[in-house]
Order: sequence, then C-alpha cells, then structure tokens
Amino acid sequence: MPASAQGSAQRAVEAVAGAGRVRLNFNADWRFRLGDVRGAQQPSFEDAGWDRIGLPHSFSIPYFQSPDFYAGPGWYRKIFDLPRLPHGRRLSLEFEGAFQKAEVFVNGVAVGSHRGGYTGFPVDITAAVKPGRNVVAVRVDNQWDPTLAPRAGEHVFSGGLYRDVWLVANDAVHVPWTGTRITTPQLTAASGLVAAETEVRNDAPEPAHVRVRTRIVDCVGHAVATLPDRVVIAPANATVIAEQLSGPIKRPKLWSPETPNLYHAETRLMVSGRIRDVFQTEFGFRWFSWTADRGFFLNGEHRYFRGANVHQDQAGWGDAVTNGAIDRDVQLMKDAGFDFIRGSHYPHDPHFAEATDHIGLLFLSEAPFWGTGGFKSDWGGSAYPTDPKDRAAFDQSVKQQLAEMIRINRNHPSIVLWGMDNEVFFSAPETMPDVRRLLAEEVALAHKLDPTRPAAVDGAQRGEIDHIGDVAGYNGDGAVLFPNPGVANFVAEYDSTMTNRPGEYEPGWGDLVHTPGADPARPYSWRFPWRSGEVIWSGFDHGSIAGRRFASMGIVDYSRLPKRAWYWYRNAYRGVAPPGWPQPGKAAALNLAASAPVLTHADGTDDVQLVVTVVDAQGQPLSNSPPVHLAIEAGPGELPTGRAIDFTPDGDIPIRDGKAAIAMRSWQAGVSRIRATSPGLEDAVLSLRTTDGPPFVPGATPLAGDRPYTPTDHVSAERPEETFGLHNPTAASSSAPGHPSSLANDNDDKTAWLAAAGDPSPSLTVDPERIVQYRRIRLIFPQAAGYGVKAEVKGLDGRWRTLAEQPLGGEARRELEITTARLIGGPVRLTIRAPENAPAGMAEVRLVGVLQDH
Repeated sequence: MPASAQGSAQRAVEAVAGAGRVRLNFNADWRFRLGDVRGAQQPSFEDAGWDRIGLPHSFSIPYFQSPDFYAGPGWYRKIFDLPRLPHGRRLSLEFEGAFQKAEVFVNGVAVGSHRGGYTGFPVDITAAVKPGRNVVAVRVDNQWDPTLAPRAGEHVFSGGLYRDVWLVANDAVHVPWTGTRITTPQLTAASGLVAAETEVRNDAPEPAHVRVRTRIVDCVGHAVATLPDRVVIAPANATVIAEQLSGPIKRPKLWSPETPNLYHAETRLMVSGRIRDVFQTEFGFRWFSWTADRGFFLNGEHRYFRGANVHQDQAGWGDAVTNGAIDRDVQLMKDAGFDFIRGSHYPHDPHFAEATDHIGLLFLSEAPFWGTGGFKSDWGGSAYPTDPKDRAAFDQSVKQQLAEMIRINRNHPSIVLWGMDNEVFFSAPETMPDVRRLLAEEVALAHKLDPTRPAAVDGAQRGEIDHIGDVAGYNGDGAVLFPNPGVANFVAEYDSTMTNRPGEYEPGWGDLVHTPGADPARPYSWRFPWRSGEVIWSGFDHGSIAGRRFASMGIVDYSRLPKRAWYWYRNAYRGVAPPGWPQPGKAAALNLAASAPVLTHADGTDDVQLVVTVVDAQGQPLSNSPPVHLAIEAGPGELPTGRAIDFTPDGDIPIRDGKAAIAMRSWQAGVSRIRATSPGLEDAVLSLRTTDGPPFVPGATPLAGDRPYTPTDHVSAERPEETFGLHNPTAASSSAPGHPSSLANDNDDKTAWLAAAGDPSPSLTVDPERIVQYRRIRLIFPQAAGYGVKAEVKGLDGRWRTLAEQPLGGEARRELEITTARLIGGPVRLTIRAPENAPAGMAEVRLVGVLQDH
C-alpha cells in the first residue's frame, strides 16, 4: 500500500481507540474461497492463494440470470490492525446481510453467528481482538435448510457477504445497533410531537447514571425541538430504555413522495457530564390510514398509489449491489411515475429504505416467508415444513427475521406497511392450518413491535388467508377474484409480460382490466374506491430458478436499461413523451457514457453504470447490436468479470437494440480509462475519476483479477418432467355464481369451475407462471361424461397454437389424460365442449411438462 494510503488507513484505525462512536467501512481487502476449507478460521491459516475481493460480494459473481447457482459453504478472511484499546472501549462488526447462515470468527475465536439471509446483525468482537494484527474469518453457507425461511421462492439464492460490513467502536455506555425508535404521535398539518425510545446499553462492570438528551434537527440543520432530558440507571452489562416526548412542533414539514422532507433525532448519552455516545436517527413526519371501503390516505389526502415490485439483484454483480446502484433503481421507478415500491419478497438492504425516504416513494418491506410452485427443487417445495420436527425452528426463523426487519427499518417514513409473506398458499395442503396460524402470529408480533403500521398478508389470492392481516395484497388473478373484499386491500402484483428489451410500448395491465365492474373500454376504471393501489410485476428483470425468460418480466432489463413499457408509464404518469426508437442503419461508431460524472466512494458503497450505444456517422443511436468488448485500460476500475467484459447479441451478457450496460466499481482513487470496441466501428473511450479512497498507483496497486463468465447449458431435455397448475392464476370466459375459475386448480375435485349459462364457447385458461415444454394435460371434469376439449398454448411470440384435441362424445369418463404436442409456451387455454345434460366446467387441471430456461 502506498505511504499516503497507509497513513490514511492508519488514522482511521487509530480513531477506534478514541472517544465516542466511530463507524468505519469494512468492505475492502478481503480474501475469498468457495467451498469448505478446514482451519480457515485460524489466524495462522495461509490464504495468499485465495481470491482478492471487496464487499459486497456474491458466491455467483459474475452472474447473468442463470437459473442455476452454487449451494454450499464459502469462506471470507480479512486481516486488520488495531491500536491498544482503552479500558471500556467496545468493538463490534455490523453485517448488513449474509446469505444465509453465517459463523464469525476473530483470531480463531467464535464470536457470533446468524441464521437468515436478508436481515443484518451485529457481532461484539471486543473479547477476541488484540493490539496489532487481527484476523476475521466468516463462513457463509447458502444450502437450503428446511427450518430456515424462505424454504421456497422463484428468485435465486446465491450465498455471500453480499451487503456492507462496518467496524463500530463505542464507549461501554452506548446506544446499541439500531437502538432507537422515533414516532410522531398526535400529528396534524398544524403540529406534531416526537416520541423517542432509546436503548441505553451499559457494558461496564458497574451501574451507570446516564442522562439522555435528544434534539430534533430539520433537513437544513436547524434545531426545531429539544426533548426533556431523561436520566436512567443502566445496570452493569444490561440495557434499559429511556422514553422522551417533545412538546408540540408547529407546522412540521410533512414527508410524502412529492415532498420527501426528513428530520434527524440527535441523541446524546452523558455520564457525569461527559458525552459517551452520540447517535443519529433519521425520520419524517407523516400519517396515513388504510381503509376497506375508501382506500389509502396519506397526510389526510386520498391517494391511489401506483407501484412496482422490486428484486435486489443486477447484471454481473447478482445480489451484491452497492448503495449507489440501489439509489439508481429507486430513481428509475420514481422517474417512471411510480410512487410505491413493494420489496419483493424479503427484507432489502437497509439503504433501500433510506433511498425511498430521500427520493420519495412509499415502501412495503416484506418478511421472507415465501412460497412458489412447479419445481422439482428444494427451493420449489412447500413454503411451510411438511416434517413436523422442522416446524418449531421454522416458525422461530420467520418471526426472528420479521422482528429484525422491523427493528432495522422502523424509523423510515417511507415504509407504510409491513408484509408478512408472499403466496404461502404454495404449501402442502395438510400444513395450511399451520400456515394460517403462523401468519396470525406474525401479525400479532408486528403489532407488538410497531403499533404504528399495519401488517399485510401478501399474495393472498388463495388459501383463505386474506383476512388474517390488516391489509390484503392480491397477486395476479386476485384482482378478479376479490372485488371489494371487505378488508383494506391492493393489487400486489399485476401483469406478467415476458419480453427482452426493447419490448412493446404498452403497460401490460393483465387482470386489472377484468376487475368485476370495470369497463375495459374506459382507462383506469378498475381503480375503485375500495382498492388502495396497484403494483406492477415487475420493475426489473431478475435472477430466477424458473429461468431467464420467466425472470424477464420487468419494465427495466437486468442491466438496468429501460424497456419501452417503462417509457409508456413515464409518458402516462409524468407526461414525458417517449424518445424516437432506434432503427437499423449503417453503424459507424460506439458511444460510451456513465451514470455519473465521478465515482465518489472507493469502498463498495458506490459504483457507476457504463452504457455502450451503437451510433451512425452523425452520432444517432441505432438498433444494430454487434459484439462489443469493454475494457478498463488503466486506473482502478473493476467490472464483475474483472477488467473486461464481452457483450454479444445472442449470449447471456447481451447487447440489444443497440445498447449494452454494466456497473463498474473501484477500490482506489484515480482515473479509470475505459474503452469500448467492436470490429469495423470507431472506438469509444471514457475517463472516469474516483474521488474518495486510497490512491491508485500504476504498477504498484494490484488490479482486479479475471473472473471469466461460463455460460450455462440450456438443454431442456436434461430437466425432469414436472407438474404445473396447482393454485396458479386462472381466467375463464365466464363463471356461474359460486363457481369461479380458481376452483379448477384448488386441489379439491369436489369443487369445480362452471361456465355461466348461455356461454357459447366456455373456456378456462391456466397460467403456470413458467415457460414450459408441454407433454400431457390431466383433467377432472365435474362429472363423468363424454366431454370434448381443445387445448391451446400461448407461445413466446404471443400466438395461440393447438396442443391437443379430444373430440366430443367419446367414452363417458370423469378423469382424462391427454398427450400434447411438445410445444413451448406459458398459459394453456382449454375450450370445453360439454355433452347434453352435463355442465361445462372443470374440477381440476394439471399441466405436465419440462421447465424451460430460455
């Protein structure tokens, strides 16, 4: 390390031996090895041959939407120096996330562990550190665990220390990790109070009389209130809570998506007149209500919110994204005109709620109790344990992560709802009573931990779970099945348009337009007063065990380039006309641009998006998509693949519609020179400065190593046959009263969908929410009769093609299995021809086929 960098690092380390709170970024200079390594926790272990990496980091880097990922252990090690700490000084490591089981060692001593991949945790390392050289080692394991939530979901579940890590130094008397709770009771536009609950931790061997002093500061640094001091006696090695309440604060600046005003509570802990800790808590003034008949209100005004579901992963880096990348994601949704984000389907990085606070979007933070169907995979099994011996530990896991999610995020004004789950009706039928019990226990726990926000049951369109919480979030055909359900509600997922960029210039409303009582010819007629809002599936393409095609349902692609649907929303919601679409032409050159003029932080919290565009001789964008090589020629930059990356029109790292993009980060300050090349085209060169970090010294600073991407094998014939359709979305040409389409795949052949009387061409459509090569269809009719059936599949091009046909008037039978043509597609439409004296309908449908990646 250069002398100037050594000096800066040494000053930062020496600060931990001072007074008060010190929080240092701990992301740089780690070593990593995939697999289990005997003795890796020992300080004498030799790791020189391990990969040099920084955090955030994923086992799967470089990752590009593969449905397959490594499952098993991986090890991280970091050497750090410490000065001699004064008596009473405390050190801890704060991990924002480790997927999904972590064991932490310092100098060979086990200092802590955590179960759960989406919530952070602190580890006290005071007893294990020493002056001079120290070694922290972390074993992370992402293997499926039947006792650990989530047991199922259609995301990918890559392991890693994929969020930031911080080294925190405190006095013995301090506020512990996320140890404040700020609320704003009796709030109106005219005035409001601030209530502060502060945890006071005393790690000293004797009691301490602690004076807690809190003042409220607005966004420009003006103090607007000082809460009355509270003196508490903190016993030795114990935590107590100090409660404070301000006087009225006149006309507080309210938080909303249009006015994201924020305040800080600055809390000081004092012992014998000396400040022992200063803790900052950001919060906002706002109030809201959810109603069953009039929808959602924010600050006393009715608001029908329009939102997007958002997963956390991005091209190349997978789940290991920076805070800067999170900011860009939230801003993209804001720029499209959305005002609400559902954090699908797990607690997101703690910075995500900071971003929604500052940028201005409402946010639903969701616990990782998750279900999915249609996979012969551990991650596709029952959302709730089928083995009774796993159930107590699983219940504890769900409630632990819910409690951690609330603790970490409770002060963010953008969060207006806690989500308990997603589609947990994808559980074995015999476990559904326990599913309902656990959801009810979650709701009660959420109310206890945070009485200021309601608890939602999300993905509540099956399983009789929608009235368990305060709010019901209906996915897919739930928009049709639950008109005016008598509980506060919203459409938690609509649309499922699978398309690569650029896609079509259209919104993809899906089942919203079929809401009973809506007029398909009248825009937005489904926005009834009893419905609080609607949330598109989804904001971004993501990684999925269901394959790339299924995962490409975002209005923004995996590289964070908008599809044409994004421009449709921006035009409809913000009045910004779409650009001219690029056309094919004579390509002359490449253009290279960055999302920001500088990269501010060289510590894993910031990055820039690099965008390559194919242009003609006049510099106009074209849709031509030739292969492009992007390389960092000089300076400190790093790509997920190392120093270079190749984009191809038909590969896993794509260039499409004349554009390609990837994010670059840096671990040193200096200028990175990046060059984009393509045969026969003029190169594009961009110089980008990183401003804050140890200096990059050419020839001395180690460069990022190559991490070559290995394409995955997409031979569908190697996959097993699977059964699809149970509890998946359905639609019908009509339905008789009391016989909705959802009864055709509810796993109960005593119930049935029946077409309405007079329907001239009764049909039922089942969407497996997957891309499948079909083999067979299994049917159970309402009664034994000579039914005729025509089965069609909607292909990837949107056209319907015949899968199979059973003529009317054959043998009278109730159950029928039809062999189909081996066509690839998604939804299957069954047109029913009923004989005389038999009802047109279906008791059960199952679709058999092979899951497709592309």
